[in-house]
Amino acid sequence: MISFSKPNVEQFLRTFAIGDFAVSPDETQLAFSTNLSGKYNLWAMNLPNTFPYPLTFIDQSCQGLLYDKQGRFIIAGFDHNGDENTQFYGIPLQGGTMKEIVYQKDTRNFLPILSEDGSKLYYTSSKDNPQFLNTYCLDLLSGQETIVLEGKTAATFLADFSPDEQSFLYFKQFANTYSLLYARSGDEDVLLTPPTEKQHTVSDAVFISDTMVYLLTDYESDFTYLASFDLKTKTFLKIKEIENESFHSIKYNKEKQTLYICSGKGVEDYLYEYNLLNGEWEKLTAPCSIIEKLVVAKSGTLYLLGRSATKPHNIFQLQEDGWISLTQYTVPGVDPNELVEPEVITYESFDGLNIEALFFKAKEENDNGEIIFWPHGGPQAAERKFFRASFQFFLNQGYSIFAPNFRGSFGYGLKFMKMVEGDWGYGPRLDNVAGLDWLIDNGYAEKGNIFLMGGSYGGYMALLLHGRHAEYFKAVVDIFGPSDLFSFINSVPEDWKPIMDQWVGHPEKDKEKLIEYSPITYLDGMTKPMLVIQGANDPRVVKEESDQIVKALMDKGCKVEYMLLEDEGHGFTKKENEVAVYQRILRFFEQFAEKKVKA
Repeated sequence: MISFSKPNVEQFLRTFAIGDFAVSPDETQLAFSTNLSGKYNLWAMNLPNTFPYPLTFIDQSCQGLLYDKQGRFIIAGFDHNGDENTQFYGIPLQGGTMKEIVYQKDTRNFLPILSEDGSKLYYTSSKDNPQFLNTYCLDLLSGQETIVLEGKTAATFLADFSPDEQSFLYFKQFANTYSLLYARSGDEDVLLTPPTEKQHTVSDAVFISDTMVYLLTDYESDFTYLASFDLKTKTFLKIKEIENESFHSIKYNKEKQTLYICSGKGVEDYLYEYNLLNGEWEKLTAPCSIIEKLVVAKSGTLYLLGRSATKPHNIFQLQEDGWISLTQYTVPGVDPNELVEPEVITYESFDGLNIEALFFKAKEENDNGEIIFWPHGGPQAAERKFFRASFQFFLNQGYSIFAPNFRGSFGYGLKFMKMVEGDWGYGPRLDNVAGLDWLIDNGYAEKGNIFLMGGSYGGYMALLLHGRHAEYFKAVVDIFGPSDLFSFINSVPEDWKPIMDQWVGHPEKDKEKLIEYSPITYLDGMTKPMLVIQGANDPRVVKEESDQIVKALMDKGCKVEYMLLEDEGHGFTKKENEVAVYQRILRFFEQFAEKKVKA
């Protein structure tokens, strides 16, 4: 009988991902951004066939994707090696030569919208207004460009047009937990939630007629609900809320006169259908735990991009007898039974606040008794039931993973999400310490014998926990985490800077607090071996954030390794880099793993 070795790191990390997708108006083609070749490109399928073929060969991920409404061409946005300076290109339906549509070096461009006849492209850009952004209208025939919307006082984004294209919606984002929705019709700007001094958000909105808008907001509520606004009568109306769920995306089905609404509760998403004709509300079965994008085709057919804890990204189509998967992404060479679903646990923090966490336990036959503690990024994001190839790899190698959704995390209400604002290093840190104590008190780990790893804000938290609570850990991995909140505040993208006072703190008014919360303050406490990983093109947490902590530790004679990726930004867009990073992390952990029960 032939025997086979355990899957190696590359088999898990060769799992393909999908970043975005769009469907042609006649539904004969589906385009999607995927790393099928190991690097991101735009691919397509000629429906109903699902065999993919490449449209681009530029090896860059796509940040904006849409079809001309007449189905004649594709608009797609690409940055360069993770620098997030997205530019827009026109692409023929069968691929080939890309044409520059919006290209200005070192600008950030967002949210392309085409007019109904395809003659005009609207987009939001950092060009000429890097802090608050402008929205432009580019005439694709003449090449002339005009300013449609000038951002003032807050980053401002165009959201949607009325069917007659005479009115439009736009967001003003003052903070992650404070965003307002306006409608402009002629010279009039109308706020779509009633005036209040209490901060709230509007997360999504859509026109269903020239005067009626449906929106998702937490105005006067802790959780986001469905509301409507009549532009003719200036009437705001609360329509539907579900206890402890926050609605986060909405799509209009003109054919069926329904709305599709995605809702999140803690670590999972749900899908609902709201009938505009009779007011009926129905919960639909979703094909995955986390819904990342919905598309309603011109015919009314619903398409969905999503993933689950043990299932990678796939694109689904809703048919009469249920969902079918148009893509078939799995973990190559790995039996699905070898993958691990997380347990959802709740523990009490230092002040009595309940914290939810995902606990991925290595299967008994693989378990080496080691625990990786993973504080998530964001921080106003969350660890949810979505597939991470790196998690499943470490689980298969015997490492269990504990991922808490500390205060500030998304999915637990506005009040909970606000708890991290101006408090990056106290409450969330102690929530993580309480999670470490829960692991120890319940017999899953011993103090001083836990691995710590995090990325972005999670990398910041890994550094801070290392500096202030090194007694819990035996080795630490920081993946592009801020090390000094002062330099971080000064180096973020310009359109982030207006929110930094509320989000992180003011360098002068909050000086003492920012010193206290900065990991670099606690170099003397960083006594455990450390591996630092950084993308050279990262615009969010710039290379200097990792450079300075590595240099400071090396100057003190500490054991620290540094891995710099010259062609990456805030994440991994190239498979060879992702594989190399997690191979390096595995080797780093193996130096300190006790391998107690390794099969």
